Amino acid sequence: MSNDNTSPLSTWAQNIAPSPTLAVDAKAKALKAAGKDVCGFGAGEPDFDTPKFICDAAAKALAEGKTRYVPTPGILPLRKAIAADYTAKGFKNIDETCVVLSPGGKMSCYLSILALISPGDEVIIPVPYWVSYPEMVKLAGGDVKFIRADDSTGFKISPEQLRAAITPKTKLLILTSPSNPTGAVYTRAELEALVKIAVDAGVYILSDEIYSSLTYDGAEAASPATFSDEAAKYVVTASGFAKAYAMTGWRLGITVAPKAIAGAVSKLQSQMSSNCTTFAQYGALAVYEQPELAKQALAEMLVHFDRRRKMLCDALNAIPGITCYRSQGAFYLFPNIEAFGMSSAEFAEKLLEEELVAVVPGSAFGAEGYIRLSYATADETILKGVERIAKFCARYKK
Repeated sequence: MSNDNTSPLSTWAQNIAPSPTLAVDAKAKALKAAGKDVCGFGAGEPDFDTPKFICDAAAKALAEGKTRYVPTPGILPLRKAIAADYTAKGFKNIDETCVVLSPGGKMSCYLSILALISPGDEVIIPVPYWVSYPEMVKLAGGDVKFIRADDSTGFKISPEQLRAAITPKTKLLILTSPSNPTGAVYTRAELEALVKIAVDAGVYILSDEIYSSLTYDGAEAASPATFSDEAAKYVVTASGFAKAYAMTGWRLGITVAPKAIAGAVSKLQSQMSSNCTTFAQYGALAVYEQPELAKQALAEMLVHFDRRRKMLCDALNAIPGITCYRSQGAFYLFPNIEAFGMSSAEFAEKLLEEELVAVVPGSAFGAEGYIRLSYATADETILKGVERIAKFCARYKK
C-alpha cells in the first residue's frame, strides 16, 4: 500500500474504495430528485415495505421503552430463536452463544473477517464477488487471491480451481450462494466438493447466506456448516433480515459460528458499535414468534421477484448483442455486454447519461464485460428500462 505523507488521511482511508453500488444508487436518486425519469436497476434492496407485523412489534417495543443498551451480541430471546431456527435447518451444536446480531449483514461479514484474518493471511474470493469483500480483507490487513468464473460455468468456480489456489498462507475462503451480483446458486453437491477441499486444507469458510431464502426454478440454497461435524468447525455463516423481509434500513445482520469465533466477533463489535438497535431486534423477533406471517410475507415477495426475473431475463436476451445467464437466486441478473466493445463502466455511464437507465458496471464486481441489474423494482420500470436499453444497444452494436 502506498501512503502519501502529506495527506491527513490514514493508509486505510487512502486505499479503500467507496461502494460502487451505493454510488450508482445515489446518482440515480439525485437525477430523480432533479426531475429526471430514471429507471433504476442499481439498488440491491427489495422495493416492498417491511411486513406490518414486524413494524408493529418494533413499535410495541418502542412504546414499552425498549430503547436502552442490551448485550452486545443481541437480546437473548432473539439469539435463542435464531439458534433454534438454524438447528432446525441442520446446524449442529448451536445455541445462543454461537449467535451474534450486528448492525447489518455487511458488518456481520466484516467482523467475521476481522475475527479470522491477520496481516499477511490470504483470503480466496471467487469472481464475480460482492463489492465489499476485497475491501474488508484489505482493512483486516489480509491479501486477496481471486478465482475467476464466468457465464460459461454459470458463474461457479470448480474444485480444481480452488485446489490450485490454496497455499500455506490461505486462511479463509468466501462463498456466496445465492450470489450477488450473478444470482448463481451452487448445488449442495457442488458446495460439498469445495468445502471438503477447504476443510482438508485447514481453510476457514465465510458462507454469506443473506439471499438464501430467495431461490427459484426449484433451486435450494445449501449451508456448508451442515455438511459434516468437521465442516461445522470451519464455517462461519453470515446472514440477516434485510433481503428476505425488506428490512434493509433496519441494519440487522446475523453471524452463526463456533463459540470461540462468535465470541471474538462479539468482542470486536463491543469496541465498534456495541449492540445493534434494540427495538429493531424486537421487530426481528416477530419473524420467529409469528412464523406463518413471516412465511406468507416471503412467499408473496418471491412471486413478484420470480415474475420479474423471467420478464427481465427474457427481455435482455432478446436484445442483439446481450446474452444473459438465467439466475436462480437473489434478485439480480448479470448480462454479458462484451459485444459492444466498451468497458462496463463506459457502458453504464453512457446508458445513464443517454437513456436515464442506472445499472452497475461489472468491473465493480471484478468482472469486466458484464453489468448488474436488480429486478427488485416495479414491473413498469423493468419494461420501460429494457426498452431504453434496447434502444441504446442498437446504437452501439458493432
